[in-house]
Amino acid sequence: MNNLALPTVIKNITPEQVSLLSQGCVAGVDEVGRGPLVGDVVTAAVILDPSRPIDGLNDSKKLSEKRRNALYQTIYDNALAVSVGRASPEEIDQLNILHATLLAMQRAVAGLAITPQRVLVDGNRVPDFGIQSHAIIKGDGLVSAISAASIIAKVVRDQEMLELDAKHPQYGFAKHKGYPTKAHFDALTQFGVLDEHRKSFKPVADRLNQP
Repeated sequence: MNNLALPTVIKNITPEQVSLLSQGCVAGVDEVGRGPLVGDVVTAAVILDPSRPIDGLNDSKKLSEKRRNALYQTIYDNALAVSVGRASPEEIDQLNILHATLLAMQRAVAGLAITPQRVLVDGNRVPDFGIQSHAIIKGDGLVSAISAASIIAKVVRDQEMLELDAKHPQYGFAKHKGYPTKAHFDALTQFGVLDEHRKSFKPVADRLNQP
């Protein structure tokens, strides 16, 4: 398939297009953690093994925590390659969340033990991987490799929030995973800003600017 066969950003992808794009050595890429006020934005890249299909892959947000954790191990046991990328709160503050996320995606793909022929990304933006790439709207629920990446990234980031919760239990990270909930706002007001917070995000910046 040549580079012009399908547009870079694909909306309303058909099953036939999914099949076409999934041929050969293909990496699926997704991110978790653009919205939270704290921690890294985490991305994953996964190359599935066509000879070892995995049942039950889906958008990580549509799966229970128990199911995600089980699939996480199954993906690692059966995929041809798995890589996790990230961008730190400092990089997010320097670059903005969009560009930090794209950087984290590049890091995930660069970390794969196998170089893919094609990269399929969830969403509507594609960083420069130096490889034929497509962004697929709602791809995390439609393309198995992207679903697998969404599960890896979600489990990794949630585990990091549990570790942060153990260090700072008063913030409630185990429950809200760093997202901007009322409980998180209240903790920011009462306990202040942590090193792990994203200082450029408005609720955190507002707290830093309080006397």
